[in-house]
Amino acid sequence: MRCLITNEPWEGPGPYSPAGLHLLAPRLQSLAPLPYTRSQLLEEAAARAGKMSIQGMQPKVSTRLRVTEGRMEIVDSGGRYIVKPPHLIYAELPENEALTMSLAATLGIEVPVHGLLQNGDQTHSYFVRRFDRAGWGRLPVEDFAQLSGASRETKYDSSTERLIEIIGQFCTFPVLERMKLLDRLLCAFLTGNEDMHLKNWSLITRDDKVQLSPAYDLLNSTMGNPHSREELALPLRGKKSNLRADDFWRYLADERLGLTAALIEQTRARFAAACAGWPARIEASFLSVEMKTRYLALLAERRERLEGG
Repeated sequence: MRCLITNEPWEGPGPYSPAGLHLLAPRLQSLAPLPYTRSQLLEEAAARAGKMSIQGMQPKVSTRLRVTEGRMEIVDSGGRYIVKPPHLIYAELPENEALTMSLAATLGIEVPVHGLLQNGDQTHSYFVRRFDRAGWGRLPVEDFAQLSGASRETKYDSSTERLIEIIGQFCTFPVLERMKLLDRLLCAFLTGNEDMHLKNWSLITRDDKVQLSPAYDLLNSTMGNPHSREELALPLRGKKSNLRADDFWRYLADERLGLTAALIEQTRARFAAACAGWPARIEASFLSVEMKTRYLALLAERRERLEGG
């Protein structure tokens, strides 16, 4: 048995370990299942869609954690967590997103507290803590579509090179953010995330610094759409598929991001070390055997290409 939040082995009662509950709140002793079935959660998401400040294609609800009562409560406003129920069409999205976010974290990519929640019918929902909330206030966050004058309808009409320009234009320390950008693009390629469009990149202002926000909406979208021929949402070097090591290391890291040879080599070594542990994490995830097999196969093929094979 594993904790739904940390995915670490857990032999106690219930689906959440003390360590997992502590990530949500230090005083949280237990957490009741969401009192909804998958169908009911999807109905709640549809009914409240117009009231949420965060939109998107995937159904979601906003929740507040009631620590003393040990439960998550769906709210129309003021929520500190986003909860995504199972999708009717794409299988195992909650389990997929929880895993992919945890893989990104092993690379040093900043991700919010996240994990899985148990629903009333024993299915799982994915949850993530909102990173644009601090105390009773709200931190300034703008996605790259807003920053580039694009809309929800034109969020794919851009390029990876344009992401670099936006970072150079708005970030306080562009060099640091360009390194983060490389990490996230490499992670997207390795994990089959072909949906990192303009609205899935954001800048946040914290401590008077404009920087990339914590990563969000990371999932292996290729598994849900096996017929797709694209490998990135935004073209790199004018292409979205058939990407090779040269595209990432020489063209992107060296020519476009201007990273030194030493930094590039450090990044390659760091990714190789982290990815070596990914198969075990995938095997220990809450995905089904079939989905694990697909994820592992894609990862092996992408690692070979990224390493120059």
